[in-house]
Amino acid sequence: MYRNFIKPLFDALIALIILVVLSPVILLTAVLLLIANNGKPFFFQHRPGKHGRVFRIVKFKTMNDKKDAQGNLLPDADRLTLTGKIVRKTSLDELPQLINVLKGDMSLVGPRPLLVEYLPLYNAQQARRHDVKPGITGWAQVNGRNSISWEDKFRHDVYYVDHVSLALDIRILFMTVAKVFRAKGVNQTDVTTMEKFKGSPKQEAA
Repeated sequence: MYRNFIKPLFDALIALIILVVLSPVILLTAVLLLIANNGKPFFFQHRPGKHGRVFRIVKFKTMNDKKDAQGNLLPDADRLTLTGKIVRKTSLDELPQLINVLKGDMSLVGPRPLLVEYLPLYNAQQARRHDVKPGITGWAQVNGRNSISWEDKFRHDVYYVDHVSLALDIRILFMTVAKVFRAKGVNQTDVTTMEKFKGSPKQEAA
């Protein structure tokens, strides 16, 4: 009942309220990133959603597109702008995904939508993270985010899939707000972004 009917309504209502209330912050962030990224405040990328269905995610763009002499993008740490660093640290880069929530591609709470290239790398248990819509925040995010291993992250994701409830969603949302104010767990120590997932030993779903 909650997962299929109440949760989508809850998502849409809360997403709309947040968009309206934080519209001045969203507008200011867009303008600052417009300047910092040479006219490109938003980042678009294809990500897998529920059942692996691919959709187009929108986030604030925190890195510029600077390239080396061979035309390759510079490392993430070299492309992260000062404005982008602040936006990422405060998690403001996630706010445009509220549009994805309103479109029905995402939920407020759920496993984070990762890269499409990871789809064939999951073992059977890890692939269960796609049994629900991906979320702006999730159980893995409030339990370490990028500071934990991929295996721990996926274990938290599957735990959420098996325990979806209004109480858990509210708990995760409150924990997310607390972590944003503490700016805790955003990145792994001494790195700008999470190291890419390269796959885990295959195992059967429980």
